[in-house]
Amino acid sequence: MRAPRIDCLQYANWSEKIFRQMNAGAVDAVHVTIAYHENFREMTHNIAAWNRHFRRYRDLIVQGFSAADVEAAQQQKRTAIFYGLQTPAPIEDDIGLVEICHRLGVRFMQLTYNNQSLLAGGCYEPDDSGVSRFGRDVIAEMNRVGMVVDMSHSGERSTLQAIECSERPIAITHANPKWWHDCARNQTDTVIRALTESGGMLGFSLYAHHLNGGSHCGVDDFCQMVADAVSRYGCEQLGIGSDLCQDQPDEIVKWMRNGRWRVEEEDDAPAVFPQQPSWFEDNLGFDNIAAGLKKVGLNETEIAAIMGGNWLRFYRDSFAPQV
Repeated sequence: MRAPRIDCLQYANWSEKIFRQMNAGAVDAVHVTIAYHENFREMTHNIAAWNRHFRRYRDLIVQGFSAADVEAAQQQKRTAIFYGLQTPAPIEDDIGLVEICHRLGVRFMQLTYNNQSLLAGGCYEPDDSGVSRFGRDVIAEMNRVGMVVDMSHSGERSTLQAIECSERPIAITHANPKWWHDCARNQTDTVIRALTESGGMLGFSLYAHHLNGGSHCGVDDFCQMVADAVSRYGCEQLGIGSDLCQDQPDEIVKWMRNGRWRVEEEDDAPAVFPQQPSWFEDNLGFDNIAAGLKKVGLNETEIAAIMGGNWLRFYRDSFAPQV
């Protein structure tokens, strides 16, 4: 069996076209966002929509709950879909909803989405509060049930505290190093070292705002960044989390950015999706990444690990409840 190919974050406008591109791109598993600002009831509407997808496109996709589902999907030439929350909003203020979300298939939850939450501080807050008392209890419950703590949109202090207080390795599913491209969502060397040394995973993002040069970033530049990260942190804790938002209309950006908490959008930040780089417009672009990683000098074992092997190992260690 070939090495698995896993993308640990997408938020596409899901369709048969995209599912067929996943199949053609040999993508064995994708972590999909099922909530940005939704409460628990609204999240279940999104799960119901996925249930319809699973019935209608059963030859292309299947819901994933464990690492074994990735391997089964690969054998069946389907893509395993794993649910994730880019917000803690669906658990509201009720820690009991963590286990319920896990039983519904949620395997990742961010403690914040850019802003301050009940659990931690977001990356756009001027003052990072750190992980709250409630946040520490939620992390412990996530550890217990087998839900991964994701700090992709959190502040540095909160992220470092989450790494420290979590008994299981955490993830930053979709971000890049600040030393390559300095933006609020990318991560400092301090965070990435703490993350990888603790057994956590970093998924490299292909979202244009996270790339050096934006939409004009070249595949060689991106792959050289990955190779440089391997030199700094080792290969074992690195993967892909593309943050692909394929075919989403621009009005979705307002929901992602503003939710229900903001009256008006910022004048200096138009709510539009940036253009994807030409070499990664959809799930067919994974071949370009694999070829680029080879071109910059990574060996076949390292490429296989980054393209999905590392995420598969992390899934195997992370999704089961603690005994």
